[in-house]
Amino acid sequence: MISIKRTSSENLDFCSLIELLDKDLQLRYPGTQQNFDAFNVIKQDAKVIVAYDDDIAVGCGCFRATENENIVEIKRMFVKAEKRGKGIAKSILTELEAWALEEGMISAILETGINSPEAVSLYKKLGFEQIENYEPYINSDDSICMRKDFSRKIS
Repeated sequence: MISIKRTSSENLDFCSLIELLDKDLQLRYPGTQQNFDAFNVIKQDAKVIVAYDDDIAVGCGCFRATENENIVEIKRMFVKAEKRGKGIAKSILTELEAWALEEGMISAILETGINSPEAVSLYKKLGFEQIENYEPYINSDDSICMRKDFSRKIS
């Protein structure tokens, strides 16, 4: 049974999942991923979600404030390969959105990549729309930036 836990960036399960995410991204984007490592550092004030399957951490995601008031950036979305296709990422993203709404946020932005079609598909299904790439992804041909206004319901 999948359970969702709100936590912080210091959560050890989150840290372990992020190591797996970084390895996955290196495989998907071997020539460019290192250019974005500095932007993937999660600060202590990030709002972190970890998904558990029978007390084993299987997925994560978080959001952080942006320079734009009332807009968050979704970061570090990941589900272990063997657990994909079971709705875990949707559960994580739904909980992140609910948490952001509780914090008074009105929309979210995120960056994903051209070599992550399953992520792009999920985000579109959940109401995110592609936007122009924002900093630091403006000149990245591998990046796809998206936005969702929370007034749009998740289907």
